[in-house]
Amino acid sequence: MYDMDTRKRALALVAQGRSLNSVSKEMGISRHAITNWLSRLEPLPRTPPCIRCMEPPGIPEDTAAYAYVLGLYLGDGYIISKPKQHYLMITCTASWPGLVDAAEEAMRKVLPWPSVNRLQRAGCVDVKSYTRHWVCLLPQHGPGKKHERRIALEPWQQAIVDAHPWEFIRGLIHSDGCRIKNWTTRMVAGERKRYEYPRYLFSNKSDDIRKLFTDALDTVGVEWSTLARGSDPFNISVARKASVALMDTHVGPKY
Repeated sequence: MYDMDTRKRALALVAQGRSLNSVSKEMGISRHAITNWLSRLEPLPRTPPCIRCMEPPGIPEDTAAYAYVLGLYLGDGYIISKPKQHYLMITCTASWPGLVDAAEEAMRKVLPWPSVNRLQRAGCVDVKSYTRHWVCLLPQHGPGKKHERRIALEPWQQAIVDAHPWEFIRGLIHSDGCRIKNWTTRMVAGERKRYEYPRYLFSNKSDDIRKLFTDALDTVGVEWSTLARGSDPFNISVARKASVALMDTHVGPKY
């Protein structure tokens, strides 16, 4: 980064009729930099400071959007954080374009300035937001798979989830959940008939993430039960009529 006096001195030499090559050699500045200064003298504004890197650390302005992004991340998201590569990626099923739009919109609301793009792959769309500061905002990032390490919310995150439980639940359902039609049979007037009913399912291998989900359900008064997959209790079911109605009002099926 060159100061304004250096920039002005280089441009003054160019204004005297000196070539870019001679000014570059004399001042030890690249021709590319001098050329850029000819069209814009002032340096471009720096990336805004991360709200969590400030002193004291703050929280995202749009806390509802953050609760949704947190749910998406705990389900189908992960962070790449390498020396020259930093981004949050949320993987969405391509058949639900509304979910892809909602994920990108929420990510932009939480961090408006990083570049965001979409990568189309077979059957899915990866929504990526490029900045190292997602690690600050999602401290659950770490080596290995989420279900192989402890996942716990920090106090400031828990406060946001407590304030916006439905957005958090919605993010988790949109990542690792679904709304399906279930069926059973019952005897009606002596005849066995098929009976269909809606159910929400949330599936995740992490005991900690399932607990975060069921804690949020308890907060909003949704009844749930655990369904084992073999010997593993990976599935959380919401099937009672009143609870499904609550979920339909605040979450709804993917779209």
